[in-house]
Formats: sequence, structure tokens, C-alpha cells
Amino acid sequence: MMPARTLLPLAGALLLAGCAVGPDYVVPAPPGGPTPRLTEADAAATTPSLLPPQWWRLFGDSVLDGLVTRALERNTDLRVAAANLQRARALTSEARAGQLPSTTLNAQYVRQRFGGQVFNSIGNVPVVTTDFFTTGIDASYEIDLFGGVSRAVRAAIADEQAARAQVDAARVAVAAETALTYAQGCALAVRVQKAEETVALARRALTLVDTTTRAGYTDARDLAAARTALAQAEAALPQLVAERRASLYALAFLTGDPPEAVSEDAARCAAVPQLAAPLPVGDGQALLARRPDIRVAERQLARDTERVGVAVAALYPQIRLLGTPSLGAARVGDLGSAASFGFSVGPLISWNFPFNGAARAQVRAAKADTEASLARFDAAVLGALQETEQALARLAGALEAEARLREAAEAAGETARLTELRFKAGSDDALRLVDTQRQWRAAEAAYAEAAGSRAAAQVSVFRALGGGWETPDAAPPPQS
Repeated sequence: MMPARTLLPLAGALLLAGCAVGPDYVVPAPPGGPTPRLTEADAAATTPSLLPPQWWRLFGDSVLDGLVTRALERNTDLRVAAANLQRARALTSEARAGQLPSTTLNAQYVRQRFGGQVFNSIGNVPVVTTDFFTTGIDASYEIDLFGGVSRAVRAAIADEQAARAQVDAARVAVAAETALTYAQGCALAVRVQKAEETVALARRALTLVDTTTRAGYTDARDLAAARTALAQAEAALPQLVAERRASLYALAFLTGDPPEAVSEDAARCAAVPQLAAPLPVGDGQALLARRPDIRVAERQLARDTERVGVAVAALYPQIRLLGTPSLGAARVGDLGSAASFGFSVGPLISWNFPFNGAARAQVRAAKADTEASLARFDAAVLGALQETEQALARLAGALEAEARLREAAEAAGETARLTELRFKAGSDDALRLVDTQRQWRAAEAAYAEAAGSRAAAQVSVFRALGGGWETPDAAPPPQS
């Protein structure tokens, strides 16, 4: 048994255990108050109801649903984020190991030979050769006197939670990018269709003008104008077809497929996705609670706050309990006997006294990191509000533009129909017919482009709201 005077310093150290030094983390209040208001959320196209987890299903497009599901299972960015999460979990396990005793098993065999000259002081002794076998366990346990170990564990846990939120942020980005690329591809498909109709219309107009020119009702100028309109229409088509193919290749990448494995279902899309009901946006408080990037910033702030405590704890003494039970004998068969047993036990107190100021400099550096993390948290909150407000404002503009361009396309179509009737009756000339038909197809193309912009604006709102990560088992395991 250890004498009482030996146990006194250890008992004093144990009484101090749990007196963690450094700042305690408190979740900061978001700038602007805990309940920010979305000023653009009262538009006619939105509703204050909460955003559903799988928001892309609101478009009612089964092809889009399948693409997003596949992307969330196979996208390479998600695989990287999932691997980073696995790494963070491993580092948390490593940090937790610091709260447990560490042990080292050892075994040794020594054969020694002592020459006679070694024993000259006690007489003439012949050469001696000995064998010695030892085995034992070296055990060590650090008393978390000033909270350095526990704070390091909490910092690792916060880092793991930040990695979890980064996986969620990747899911939000992948779902939104897939929906956006699909919507843009569908809009391009509509524009390709309109361009093909424009080519067909220009050819029909050229045929009409050619017929009237041969009959002497129009001249070569009208015929040249009709040919120009046809050439311009034909020139616009290849670029749209190429952009349409490019959007399909982008979808293949997002779903983790090679370019040749483009989705045939997506290739058949002939209409821009449209929401059947007003877009649910919730309120500012729900937005801040949902956005993964805000959770990332908050958890990183918690991690850096705990690391300040780790740096402060390094200024104080460290106490470890050491123990080494062992067996030693000249023959292997005697290792289990009572005479072969030995031990050592006792505390080890060490203190890297900060005379050179390095440890205090590390504390100041850790505090500076915390200040930077707090600024990043504030920026994440303000950025989320800004992004959402901008997306809602742009959606309102896109909806208005789409409505007006739809009216313009309908009016231009009626004008072209009436002009063709008048041309056939001899009341309008060929140039007017070609011009009104060109304006009609241009209005149709502008309306199709506006529909794509509206769908993109809706997806941007969903992305700004931070939805799409809530699906269970969100983190796919890294593929080997």
C-alpha cells in the first residue's frame, strides 16, 4: 500500500479534476434577431406553409423524381462529402480514446554474459552467462484536471456534426442542380420544337412567295426576303440542338453516369416543369433552422470555442497515473511464481511552464479562430436571408415576364394567322407575311425561354430555402 504522504498530492489533484478552464460554448443569437421576416414571401406565387422534405415532387414530374433520387444515390460530390464524414467520425473516436487508459503489452528475453574481470573486487569469479525473461503491462491514464481532454472530445464531436451538415448541404446542392439542369433541358427541348416549327413555317412562306412571284403578284425582293428568313431559321436550330444535348450530358454527370448513358426519359421531355400550387416558403425562423450551411458554421464555431479551452488547459500541469505490473524470472517456467511478480505505480506530474510565451500565443491564436468563426456564422445567416430574398424577388419577376410573354405569343400567333389569310386574299404583301410569321415564332421562342427562366427561379428558391436533405439515410457510404 502506498503511504499517505504519497497519496496527498494525488488526492489534491483529483479534487481539482473537472475544473475545466477556457470559455464555455453558447449558441450565438443570429444577427437581426431569432425570427427574421421574409419580406418577399407575401407574393401571390408563395404560401407560408412549410417546405416539404422532397420539394422536387411538387412539380409532379416522375422523370424529375427519378433523376433526383438517382443523383442523391450516386453523385460524386455526395460520395466525397460522405467520405469526409466517415473521416470525422474516425477522428472523434480517436479523441474519445484520450479519455480511456492506454496500455502497452511487452515481453522481453535477455541473455547476458559477464566476464571474470567484472568481479575482480570480490575475487576470481569465472565467466557467468544468464537468461532473463520478463513480461508486463504498462498502463497510463491522464486525469482530465483542467478539461483539455474533454474539450478536445467536444471539439471533435462538433467537427463531426459539421461534416454531417456538409453532407446535407451537398444533398441540397445536388438536388437543386439536378432539377435546374432538367428544367433547362426541357426548356431547350421546347425551344428546339419551336425552332423546327419556325423552319417549317419559313419553308411554307417561301413556297407561297415563290408561287406568287411566278404568277407575277410579287417580285424578286419578296422572294429574297423569304429565303433570308428561312436561312436564319435554319441557322438557329443547330445551336439549340447542341445545347439540348449538352444539358443531357450534364444530367448524366449529376447522376453519376458516363455521358453515353444519358437518360432517355429526360431526352423525351417536351414541356417545362410547372408547380401545380403556390410555392411553400415557410418563415425566416424555419429557414435558419433548415439551412445546412448555417449548421456547418455554428458547429465550426462550437469546435473553435472548445479548442480555446484545449489551448488554455495546456498552460496548466498535466497529471498521469502510471502503473506497470510485471513478471520476471531466469526461466520461462518460473514466470508465474509469486517471486517473479513485480510492480510500479504512481502519479506523474508534468508542466510545460510557458516561459517562452508559445503556449499563450496558441491561446491567442485559438481565440482569433473563434472570432473568425463567429463572423462566418453571422455571414452564413445573413447570406441565407439575402439569397432567399433575392430568389423570391427574381421568381416574382420571372413569373410576371412569363405571363406577359405568353400573352405576346398568343397575340403574335393571331396576327400571323390573320396576315396569312389576307396574303392569300391579296390584301397583304409577302414581306408582311414573312415578317409577322417571324415575329410570331420569335414570341413563341421568347415565351419558351421565359418558362425555363421561371422554372430555374423556382428551383433557386427551393435551393435558397435549404430543403432536400431531410431524407433518411442521407449519407451514402463511400464506394471502394
